[in-house]
Amino acid sequence: VPNRSAVATRPARSKAEDTSPDEIGAPMPGLVAAVLVREGQEVTQGEPLVALEAMKMQSRIAAPRKARVKAVHVKPGDQVEAKDLLLELA
Repeated sequence: VPNRSAVATRPARSKAEDTSPDEIGAPMPGLVAAVLVREGQEVTQGEPLVALEAMKMQSRIAAPRKARVKAVHVKPGDQVEAKDLLLELA
């Protein structure tokens, strides 16, 4: 029987839009192991942005193109779900 009086302990994260090339989302649920960039930093195509850990394996999410990091929405230790917004590029 679901407990309908239960309240979420943390707010839901924004989801990355699949159609937006400027939004980088989590490809799978996991733990943010490292954020490898900071806001305002210029990145090149293929440069690692975030390291995610899932099922004891670490994977890196790379920049899809040359851009500037507009916003970072996660920090190391954050638990994320698939498609959660991690970063925004400009």
